[in-house]
Amino acid sequence: MVVERAAGPSSRGRDRRVETRRQVAHGLSLVGVWFGCAVLAALLLFLTTSRTTVVASHDAVITPDLSGSAVLHTGPVVPDVRVDSGSPVGVDIRLGKTDAASVDDLVQRYALLASQPEGQVEKVTDVVQGMAVNALIRGAVIGLVPVAVWVLVGPVRRRQLAARVGLPQAMLALVVALLLALALWQPWSGGEDPVEAGEDWEPLTAFLGPAVPLPDGLEGVEVRGDVTTASTQRLIESAIDTYDTSKTFYADAAERAVDLPLRDPREGDTVVAFVSDRHDNIGMDQVARAIADAGGATAVFDGGDDTSSGKSWEAFSLDSVSAAFDGLDRWGVAGNHDHGDFVHEYLAEHDWTMLDGDVVPGPAGTTLLGVDDPRSSGLGNWRDETGLTFSEVADRIADAACDSDVRVTTILVHDADLGAPALERGCADLVLAGHTHVRAGPDRVEGPDGEVGYTYTTGTAGGAAYAIALGSKPRRPAGISLVTYRDGRPAGIQWVTLQTDGTYQTGSWVPLTYPEG
Repeated sequence: MVVERAAGPSSRGRDRRVETRRQVAHGLSLVGVWFGCAVLAALLLFLTTSRTTVVASHDAVITPDLSGSAVLHTGPVVPDVRVDSGSPVGVDIRLGKTDAASVDDLVQRYALLASQPEGQVEKVTDVVQGMAVNALIRGAVIGLVPVAVWVLVGPVRRRQLAARVGLPQAMLALVVALLLALALWQPWSGGEDPVEAGEDWEPLTAFLGPAVPLPDGLEGVEVRGDVTTASTQRLIESAIDTYDTSKTFYADAAERAVDLPLRDPREGDTVVAFVSDRHDNIGMDQVARAIADAGGATAVFDGGDDTSSGKSWEAFSLDSVSAAFDGLDRWGVAGNHDHGDFVHEYLAEHDWTMLDGDVVPGPAGTTLLGVDDPRSSGLGNWRDETGLTFSEVADRIADAACDSDVRVTTILVHDADLGAPALERGCADLVLAGHTHVRAGPDRVEGPDGEVGYTYTTGTAGGAAYAIALGSKPRRPAGISLVTYRDGRPAGIQWVTLQTDGTYQTGSWVPLTYPEG
């Protein structure tokens, strides 16, 4: 007679632990399959997609790769350029249409952009990073497909399918999968090799020859071209000179800004850098940031006219000013040369608070009101009202300031005349503007009941003589202003001017005072 003994607690515990380990191992294997499929799919998606954007004032197609190099295809006239990307990920950039008036203008523009590349580098980096994130998200979803199929089929059905599928069926499925992959890939229809495939890269020094000295920073640059690009060698030599002059002039000015006799902020002070009328002069951006840092600024106001025409090809200027003032609180308006909605919307997408006719929080607990210049596009909340005159928009700003539940500390506009009615009615402490390219003020304005406000116009931060200031040096004195806030009100203003010969002029800090009570 055989007596079966019931499993004891220890035996059941061992069984549970074994089952738990089996389930954990199964779950980890599914995670491993998902991770492997997701990474493979993401990598394939990342390396086979491209993105269209605007780079160096061109329409451009950006395609990432694993070459470790950044390759710029400039077209048939100007040599292609290659530099080390500094990482295993590389990028292929093919330039398209541009509005440059001549090849000479185009090459000089390249030189100026190359001397101040931070904005363009950051833009391309952001695009590639965005493509990587999108590929990872899509790859993660694709990686779930085999895992989901495995789980949904279930162990019973999998055993049934395995019992029915023999070697012939498995081989047939493999052949079908390979044929489908070949049909999608179609390696036989790749077309002829492009002309550039037969051209070799050479150092820029070899392309230019020993007669052209190479500035510091270009040692790792390689170029590739043919007979058409060789004929532009004189333009390239001129561009090298422009690159060297621009890089040296602005870098030297930025370095010397630390020694400027600027007022040291006191405890409780907040300093805001004020720039306006840059007109595409990206070289001055590093100088403006150096002045801001030297003056202790933690925020920046942009009074508009960052471009000459508000066109999308001028995105390089907006990229540059955004990169230059990265890390600071930023507010801005569009100027009369920033035609259309492009400038306003582009800066808003790049973390600028673009003022739109409403009272908003400003630096150091203050209030801020502003609006785009009506001669460009922006009319704040009045965009649906067409045909408003300049004076009507000025009256609307005054109404917004006077109707505000809290006193408006600062009105930021492109033209000081837009803020004049608000000051005359005693409804604001300070109007900041640009537009004239000439510094004026601060001028004291008294309201009807003894209220005190000030109007101040800063000079052109780009050193612009006309609508465009892009060049190896400022075309006229370039001005930056520093506005100090204390106890919730504007407390003082100091200006700095960079002359065309590279010397600085610094104004005294002018205090802004108000009646007691």
